[in-house]
Amino acid sequence: MATRKYFGTDGIRGRVGEQPISADFMLRLGAAAGRVLAGEGREHATVVIGKDTRISGYMFEAALEAGLVAAGADVRMLGPMPTPAVAYLTRSLRADAGIVISASHNPHQDNGIKFFSAHGEKLADAVEAAIEAELEQPFRTVPSERLGKAQRVGDALSRYAEFCKSTVPDDFVLSGLRLVVDCAHGATYQVAPRVFSELGARVDAIGAEPDGLNINRGVGSTHPEALIARVREAGADLGIAFDGDGDRVLMVDGRGQLVDGDGLIFLLARDWQASGRLHGPVVGTLMTNYAMEQALGALGIEFVRAKVGDRYVHQALVERDGVLGGEASGHLLCLDRASTGDAIVAALQVLEVLRRRGQSLEQALSAYQPLPQRTVNVRIAPGVKPLEQPAVQAARAEAEAALAGRGRLVLRPSGTEPVVRVTVEADDAALMQQVLDRLADVVRAAA
Repeated sequence: MATRKYFGTDGIRGRVGEQPISADFMLRLGAAAGRVLAGEGREHATVVIGKDTRISGYMFEAALEAGLVAAGADVRMLGPMPTPAVAYLTRSLRADAGIVISASHNPHQDNGIKFFSAHGEKLADAVEAAIEAELEQPFRTVPSERLGKAQRVGDALSRYAEFCKSTVPDDFVLSGLRLVVDCAHGATYQVAPRVFSELGARVDAIGAEPDGLNINRGVGSTHPEALIARVREAGADLGIAFDGDGDRVLMVDGRGQLVDGDGLIFLLARDWQASGRLHGPVVGTLMTNYAMEQALGALGIEFVRAKVGDRYVHQALVERDGVLGGEASGHLLCLDRASTGDAIVAALQVLEVLRRRGQSLEQALSAYQPLPQRTVNVRIAPGVKPLEQPAVQAARAEAEAALAGRGRLVLRPSGTEPVVRVTVEADDAALMQQVLDRLADVVRAAA
């Protein structure tokens, strides 16, 4: 991945209007992808395209469509749909690949492209490399008789909603449960309230009025304060927060306490172990709270850390024949139910456990206490590598000594933003904050 010109750890992402997130690049990208897919022995490659609610999605959808059709690929357009819905519909429609136009939890000024294989999984590195190589070739159009065709899939939302409900038992209902569902003004704004309502819950939807510019603004999994306030105000049983493209989920219990991805993974792992559904290790990342690793170990559940990013969690699960993993940020993978991280499906798995056990979210997690942990994002200038600076390395050694036996730290450059993430956790909140402040200041000075 380090040698790639365009593809990062989570597709291609950047500021709208700046290369490569521009209409002309998307035209060439569509054509390159179409040629690579057609080169794999298909007479007519079929590609589905979904998007979140950013205003720039219209522009990029049209550009990708034109490029793919020019290369002879057929296009099926889904409209605003969660990222995991595109993965599912790529499989369901027997397409050769899927494309999502989204920058996930970022603001509307950003956008990006993610690819899925025919199996609804992240595109293989070799195929991404082939697309990059094809991008270096001149743009060309196939003869008119070989041009692809484009059409909209009118029942995409209904197809995906039924899939989500199929991941829980037929007799599973949410009758009597009051939920607040925060859709981040993003891709889940139509389908999430519908799924939970059809299962019998009384749904209070917030962040469900996208205008093209308000995605993730003050709502969703990156801004759970709005959900916490509404759960407390409404006296709801539980709150669910999604991010802009619907692959992250956090929850809020009836007291208004936030539960991150680590807590949800622990809840599922414990129940699935008892029911026999769990096999293979649970996979987290370098950012997973150490308390979860300890809690799983006490239950005899193997835990493995992967690099940050759901791509790497997925790889580790597949390599070790696991079914459950994810990140504290809310990426949860339930691979016996979905081929990729799916926030609605993950939320349903948690709700199924709670209803079957007759527990509230706070009751189910009463024995789990995460260590105090906090992350500071330090913005860096282009080309600057602060982690290589002697002052940062010395500060890191000093911080590790202070945390010895009591916590840990992670320093890493983001794969999606020009920032270095400084994370510290410790068994004492004051120690955690002291070490974090000192380390972040040194990184900031070097950035």
